[in-house]
Amino acid sequence: MSSHGKQRQQKILKGSYQQEEAVNLQGTAGAPSFPSARIEEQSCRNWTQLMEQVVSKRNMGDAYKRVLQNKGAAGVDRVEVQNLKPYLFEHWERIKQELLMGTYKPSPVRRVEIPKPDGGVRLLGIPTVIDRLIQQSLLQVLNFIFNPDFSEYSYGFRPRRSARQAVTKAQEYINEGYRHVVDMDLSKFFDRVNHDILMAKVARAIGDKRVLKVIRAYLEAGVMVNGVVQETEEGTPQGGPLSPLLANIMLDDLDKELEKRGHRFVRYADDCNIYVRSKRAGERLMMSIREFVEGKLKLKVNEEKSAVDRPWKRKFLGFSFTSQRETRIRIAPKTKQRFKDKVRELTSRRRSISMESRIRYLNIYLRGWMGYFKLAETPSVFHELDEWIRRRLRTCVLKQWKKPKTRRRELIKLGISPESAKKISGSRKGYWRLSLTPQLNKALGLHYFETQGLFSLASALSKG
Repeated sequence: MSSHGKQRQQKILKGSYQQEEAVNLQGTAGAPSFPSARIEEQSCRNWTQLMEQVVSKRNMGDAYKRVLQNKGAAGVDRVEVQNLKPYLFEHWERIKQELLMGTYKPSPVRRVEIPKPDGGVRLLGIPTVIDRLIQQSLLQVLNFIFNPDFSEYSYGFRPRRSARQAVTKAQEYINEGYRHVVDMDLSKFFDRVNHDILMAKVARAIGDKRVLKVIRAYLEAGVMVNGVVQETEEGTPQGGPLSPLLANIMLDDLDKELEKRGHRFVRYADDCNIYVRSKRAGERLMMSIREFVEGKLKLKVNEEKSAVDRPWKRKFLGFSFTSQRETRIRIAPKTKQRFKDKVRELTSRRRSISMESRIRYLNIYLRGWMGYFKLAETPSVFHELDEWIRRRLRTCVLKQWKKPKTRRRELIKLGISPESAKKISGSRKGYWRLSLTPQLNKALGLHYFETQGLFSLASALSKG
């Protein structure tokens, strides 16, 4: 057991660890609730009565709330989230006994293909609602055991940790002089996890064979494609609550190896960036870590997407960095392009909807996008995108006005002189060119769209 693990065990036996963990998980929905007496009686390693904790009323209640909150699509049984409660009334006692006896068999997951931003598809496996509930209840218990021992440089899918923290940490390394990055991408990581290696890592901390058995059952539940169940001999299907934790357990040895070597790194799920002082050092490290990942973990490094380069030439979690001595966080070019593609879709002139509805749909996307990317420290890009969005919307307004006399009338209403309105309404320029004319900028500018309720990226940034 590591020194950290021994200290944690002593805290648990003293009864102090539960209070500390409650503080760490404060504000995290679905945090597990263990009776303190139960914790004081057991070691932090190899607990043998975990399944009783998994199916406890309090833990299942927290899991139920989280599943309802997350919503999500139905699995192969087509039971929707809103039907979970009556389903549990009818079947829960049987399912609970099967879990306690170690005989529960999960249903196959439903295969869903999601397009990736950079091409290709991501294969998701959607479990049934009842399996999502059981996985969530397992996750809450296992998080309590595994999370404290994970590396402090691991940020993905952990309580009180985020992608934004990972990006900020990367910025710190660059400003300390580590201005080369080993950007390692694992090829189809979630599809290639070796079940035996993963289960061996889980079994290091879990002594309850029923818990181990149900986790392996989820790994081997299979995937239903076109009505036919296909066996899964490797991989952790993305789409279930348990998959992210299992991914962190699988990659924890990589974190510990990098820590042992004294490297500065950040990892978010299967995105791992290691910061070094020179390209030569990075190339040596890339070769060494590739051997570790492919030899010990039996995973595959994606040679096309992995590289040793300057941080400002790479993308990390949607962000990049400036090349200045004191680097600043910026939005990566590919992220900006994906943003524009989505806005083009929402502002397409082919969509015959009112401007009120168009702005409402656009605002939903803009608020969510800005909630994440406001970490960027280059405000000019937000002003630029705001101007571009308003120009897109002006083309929609022009098309809605259609006839020249309608354009002339509406422009005059907006304060444009009759002569200028006549010139614009009679122009043969296309919508996109007209949208940039001074007259249109004045009539359908910042003030106009503020009155229409359009969300402003730059204003949201300034408000913090």
